[in-house]
Amino acid sequence: MSALDDPRVLFAAERTLLAWVRTGITAIGLGFMVAKFDLFLRYVTPAHIPHAPFVALAIGVALVLTGALLCLLAARQFRRLMATLKATDIPAGYSAALPIGTGLVFGVIGVVLAAYLAWETFG
Repeated sequence: MSALDDPRVLFAAERTLLAWVRTGITAIGLGFMVAKFDLFLRYVTPAHIPHAPFVALAIGVALVLTGALLCLLAARQFRRLMATLKATDIPAGYSAALPIGTGLVFGVIGVVLAAYLAWETFG
């Protein structure tokens, strides 16, 4: 009996996917906060002290894109694992659409958010 014949392997892979998606969502949220932190600095920093507004934006957008990439890569990796399983290894009625779709949706949301942050600043 191979390890892939055990349904726990599939569910462990699904938990791993969702953990990576959770990590990606955290990076997206942190990136948004860093990008918007400049608004806070504008109000609390005295006018005679210069600050670099694009530094926070660049770091924030980089974090948002990193989180989006994590979500997309996790979904791709899980889809590849699902392709290696035989039909008998997958429990009856199980669909991989929800976990894969979750990763894809949050990945796309992250890319759109990064584009919005950049457009709002430069557009």
